Amino acid sequence: MPSHAHPSPQHALDQEARPPAPVPDQGSAPGAPPDPLQRERAHLAASRAALRAMREDAQALNIADVTANWVNAEVLQGEIDARIKALADLSGTPLFFGRLDYLHAPGVDLAEGASRGAARSASGEGGGGRREGESFYVGRRHVHDADGDPMVIDWRAPVSQPFYRASKKDPMDLKLRRRFGYTGGELTAYEDEHLTDPAEAETTSALLQAEIERPRVGPMRDIVATIQPEQDEIVRAGIGGTVCVQGAPGTGKTAVGLHRVAYLLYAHRERLARSGTLVIGPNRSFLRYIEQVLPALGELEVKQATIDDLVGHVEVRGADDAAAATIKGDARMAEVLRRAVRSHVTAPQEPCVVVRGSRRWRVPAYELEEIVQELRDRDIRYGAAREALPQRIAHAVLVRMEQAGEAPDDRVQDAVARNAAVKAAVKAIWPPVDPAKLALRLLGDADFLAEHAEGVLSEEEQRTILWAPPGSGKKPPRSVRSAKWSAADAVLIDEAMDLVSRTQSLGHVVLDEAQDLSPMQYRAVGRRCTTGSATILGDIAQGTTPWATDTWRQALAHLGKPDSVVEELTQGFRVPREVIGYASRLLPAIAPDLKEATSIRESAGDFGIRAVQPADLDASVLTACRDALAKEGSIGLIAADARIPLLRAALEEAGINALPPGAETSADARLTLVPATLAKGLEYDYVVLDEPAAIVAGEPDERTGLRRLYVCLTRPVSGLTIVHAAALPGQLADG
Repeated sequence: MPSHAHPSPQHALDQEARPPAPVPDQGSAPGAPPDPLQRERAHLAASRAALRAMREDAQALNIADVTANWVNAEVLQGEIDARIKALADLSGTPLFFGRLDYLHAPGVDLAEGASRGAARSASGEGGGGRREGESFYVGRRHVHDADGDPMVIDWRAPVSQPFYRASKKDPMDLKLRRRFGYTGGELTAYEDEHLTDPAEAETTSALLQAEIERPRVGPMRDIVATIQPEQDEIVRAGIGGTVCVQGAPGTGKTAVGLHRVAYLLYAHRERLARSGTLVIGPNRSFLRYIEQVLPALGELEVKQATIDDLVGHVEVRGADDAAAATIKGDARMAEVLRRAVRSHVTAPQEPCVVVRGSRRWRVPAYELEEIVQELRDRDIRYGAAREALPQRIAHAVLVRMEQAGEAPDDRVQDAVARNAAVKAAVKAIWPPVDPAKLALRLLGDADFLAEHAEGVLSEEEQRTILWAPPGSGKKPPRSVRSAKWSAADAVLIDEAMDLVSRTQSLGHVVLDEAQDLSPMQYRAVGRRCTTGSATILGDIAQGTTPWATDTWRQALAHLGKPDSVVEELTQGFRVPREVIGYASRLLPAIAPDLKEATSIRESAGDFGIRAVQPADLDASVLTACRDALAKEGSIGLIAADARIPLLRAALEEAGINALPPGAETSADARLTLVPATLAKGLEYDYVVLDEPAAIVAGEPDERTGLRRLYVCLTRPVSGLTIVHAAALPGQLADG
């Protein structure tokens, strides 16, 4: 696979003998062989000019005469503004990163294409190259010239797919695949693969390897130029089904999920514009870290949220211990809540008498009871049934009117449904339910909880989740506002809200770090995509909550997507070989059924373990940080949460600027101080890991602690230094 930077004239001649030139030669001296690199640079410059023209055209649009009113004008102007923003040329981002030279025009049957070519040759038409074998530049967005001809093809277009999937074994009708190398936004090199040339051996792309191993500074970047075939299959999976991705550390599962969103928005834009898309991450630091990926791909309207954001119906001011949070997150709580909501429906005790003019119309209690029972048997949502009840009572009244010889219409039925007597009957039989007040009573009233948890939760489990268990001397909160709600309580309220009124479904939801969710949290996410699809991303081995799922089948069942496809990614692109090998020693203890991850990175990684005396621990950590700062790239100092204040003070005293997790690094501030509980999903060129034993001890049980340690060990891209005074966990001993 030849790789080129500033190729020689002789090399340019060799290249010209293969694929026909996709761009006219510009700048070559008369009589000199054309320089392919200069021509590619010329195409880049022309493409950037075309993109600027597209943006200027959008800015010049005048909608004054095409909108009927100010509302339409506002909507249309908003769409134009979004397009202008999407057409921005990001100076540091390559406009295209590859070129495909096809043997035949895409979409033309090969036999038909061959016969057409023979006919043109016989008639003396020549062929011009681009009719028989089109060339396409692949980039982050579509760019066309003034005539509408494409200069850059969107990476999501079907014609771009061979860039990611073609191989010597299956060239997908490609003659040549060219990758481009950039330095600071300038095109500096290219690399060719002649997929149908048997004399050229299949080798690893040097430019691809360099892009994968490029230092990480700043937030997560897109991987559109380095997507691998197994990743591309997931990215381009259809919108009709849900895909679950089990991905080992560094396999790119988060990036795959984000690129899948971008692809679905390209392929199903109108559908998803109506229904919406959402990316759900574990915390705000993580969302800040990934927030620039989709805009770099031209997608500006995708919303991002945490689970807490989704269920933020009350202010969370309290926290549960592990035992209470686990029970509140158990799927059995859904049945407890369903019973509690339905318990508000009472049997009618009196008839409903409706007075209209001089007539009185009576619906007896037994008939009201039949109506109520029918609504209960339909098992529709509480609020929907409550809205249907007055209409059903009104219908019973209209039947009596018709039997008496009257001819009432729909307006009469609506008037009867609004009658004071009917309203009073509905309020008595099917009263409104406030979900937050229901949860308040359920967690604060032992008798109410016992009534609806009978046969579902044990007495001990009920006592565990009560705010004021009998005999504890505690008093439950008296109002929704005064209650110190926990994150698990907010999920219960969200479940109750859905029992009352249906939660609006989105078109597509991406859920990252999904292994950490409780069954009730899965249900909360599932409610947001009941009529849509989802992409579920996670790693069982990185589950660090006491309620973390053991299998994806369990999780998908709680999500309401039991038949989803589960794909596994084990080939790592981020973590060095030696580091992932060391971290994988923990797998038998934390996830024995998972395959050990491999790394395609050529560098084994800068890996070291420094054992020190307890008195020297802090100073040794600072030394390791200084050593890391002497190298290029970002640095993450990861430590147990309890150690963070002490380390922050030590860094400040040493004059080392430490950023919080998720903050963007810069040339002057490259070190981030990361609590172990916030490390998940983040990555740094070099990681200094402080006292692994303290990270394990900071969790409620050993398995969770070892999983937390596994997460921390697998954050580096180039190097890992472990500094410890206490003994390392036994599972990390040499195998």
